Amino acid sequence: MCNLYSMTSTQEAIRFFARAMRDTTGNLPPQPGIFPDYAAPVVRNTPDGRELAMVRWGMPTPTSILHKAADARADKLEAKGKTANREVLRRAEPDAGVTNVRNVKSPHWRRWLGVESRCVVPFTSFSEWDAAIKAPAWFALDDSRPLAFFAGIWTPHWTSVRKARTGIETADLFAFLTCEPNAVVAPIHPKAMPVILTTQDEVEMWLDAPADIALALQRPLPDDALKIVARGRKQDP
Repeated sequence: MCNLYSMTSTQEAIRFFARAMRDTTGNLPPQPGIFPDYAAPVVRNTPDGRELAMVRWGMPTPTSILHKAADARADKLEAKGKTANREVLRRAEPDAGVTNVRNVKSPHWRRWLGVESRCVVPFTSFSEWDAAIKAPAWFALDDSRPLAFFAGIWTPHWTSVRKARTGIETADLFAFLTCEPNAVVAPIHPKAMPVILTTQDEVEMWLDAPADIALALQRPLPDDALKIVARGRKQDP
């Protein structure tokens, strides 16, 4: 799954492409390496119109997974003869977030498929881990790294423990959808690739269409629309 991407386009280009009416990002610098839990630009639907904003990468993890992890920690404590308050451990279980969403039929994700929770995530290239070279392979539409978007979802003011050392935090969160890989990505990452939008019409469809219509965009990009533009870099300019 994609856990590293680059966004080096300008905020003016993002606003124009996605028809964003508001911009709360301030001075948006290039981000040649965006990792999970970083703040990154998204264009989202809000009651006041489309907004370009900085949002934290990683949607909430399903509760069942967090509880399972907390219960496993409780089991280890009890095996050592220590007392474990499972409810306390469950509430304090760190949730680093889910960066890539595939199963949109899951009740956990279905609640965020309405237009109010959809966003588009600008990028200029993205990476997948290449086991052959033990380093990232970077993909883009072409060598010039033109602006494109991932189809994403977001949620406001989510309160959770992102990291044990920082405790409870409240933040706006996002993730983007994945799909079957095309023939360019599959040799590097055979399980999935991001859902990529390359035209204004596709951006409009994802942000405004009913869910059953918008989800038709959850498909691989055509093979001739993507290429490997770099290998081995931790960032991509």
